[in-house]
Amino acid sequence: MELWKESQLRQISDAKEIKSAYEISLNLAQSLGFTFCAFSITSPIEAHHRDKVCLNNYPLDWNSKYEHDHFRDTDPILAHCNQSELPILWEDGVFSKAPLLRQAQKKLGLQYGWSQSFHDGSGLRSMFSLARSNNPITSSEFYANLGYAIFINHQLHGHVAQKLRHCLPTACTPHLSTREIEILKLSADGKTAYECSRILSISERTINFHVHSAIQKFGVNNKIAAVIKAVRTGAI
Repeated sequence: MELWKESQLRQISDAKEIKSAYEISLNLAQSLGFTFCAFSITSPIEAHHRDKVCLNNYPLDWNSKYEHDHFRDTDPILAHCNQSELPILWEDGVFSKAPLLRQAQKKLGLQYGWSQSFHDGSGLRSMFSLARSNNPITSSEFYANLGYAIFINHQLHGHVAQKLRHCLPTACTPHLSTREIEILKLSADGKTAYECSRILSISERTINFHVHSAIQKFGVNNKIAAVIKAVRTGAI
């Protein structure tokens, strides 16, 4: 059985098209005890959500209801995966603020499951989910299958990420000045504004000016977020 799983993983890696890779992933997911398997990847830029890839074998009624009732706006699993790469189980407490969504899930056979995401340096985000209608997911089962799920998600992400990156507007990676890059690099190393000013032989006020400029360009709220964004986009 383990050799068969390894063979399936190799086939996912070697697949030429995302649809064939997904079909192999679905087959493997079902062998792991899950009825449903879903994968999606999209740009963080709202205007480019039309370029997203979304593959699943969820009931058609669920897909229709999800869109019709605008569950995307209140889906706590999606919200979590947009912010974190940690896996999340579909537990009732998670849906405390979205009871109608949870009720619809259970009614249509999507009661037990988990999701996880992958965020790459270009800003693309993918989400991979496994689900079924019966039998809660035990801790041992979760940890036994987590590695498979992470591998599949990364492979599916890789199949389509290169194509979607071409759809990202150049504004996703704003142009930084040489000085802004120097300061963000020093900040990434843990240097304070005062330490940066001593290293670069400029005033602390000038350091803060360039930091504020980088924050505005990245559309974030603070220096730490600007540093993270700069690393993820390859700016530093």
